Amino acid sequence: MRALILALICTQLGVSLAAKEKPPVQYQIPIPKPPDFSALAWLQGQWSGKTVGDGPAGEVKLSVSPDLENYFLVFRGDVSLAATNTVPAVKESWMGILSASHDGNGFILRVFSSTGFITRYRLAIDGAELHFNPEGGDSPPPGWLFRQVWVRTAPGRFTETVQAAPPGKGFFNYYGANLTRVPAPTTTTHAP
Repeated sequence: MRALILALICTQLGVSLAAKEKPPVQYQIPIPKPPDFSALAWLQGQWSGKTVGDGPAGEVKLSVSPDLENYFLVFRGDVSLAATNTVPAVKESWMGILSASHDGNGFILRVFSSTGFITRYRLAIDGAELHFNPEGGDSPPPGWLFRQVWVRTAPGRFTETVQAAPPGKGFFNYYGANLTRVPAPTTTTHAP
């Protein structure tokens, strides 16, 4: 019996020593390539504008910048609209994160609003036009749908059209705006 126990201990010790001699296994997670945001390069920066047309009077601000090693574009916006006969005044701030869609076909924009809503849009790029089409979200406005079309009209300029659809109704033009690029602040250097 002692011989059997001694043999088992030697076998275990031999296996342990052999395991220690093996080189360590290095695990590596394959990292995907960053999305190709080149079609949106013109949009990066600071923008400001005013509403136009028959919709409510107001102001719109937007900033777009790459983040996290260019895997995402971060959108930050502010919208202030005056009250009309049919719509109350609105003051909303929002943040959006644009990423490649999981199917690799285009981009998805997740929008987080100061109203508490969390919505998702699929971005379709058609030349100078960007179409943000609703695709639900974690907490969208109940029954409401919103979509947007941004059209680059000239270098440093684009128009924004926001359409809304109340529950069970078709889309109507909520507001339109003309935005212009805000020039980057100039830094002055003082000679010593």
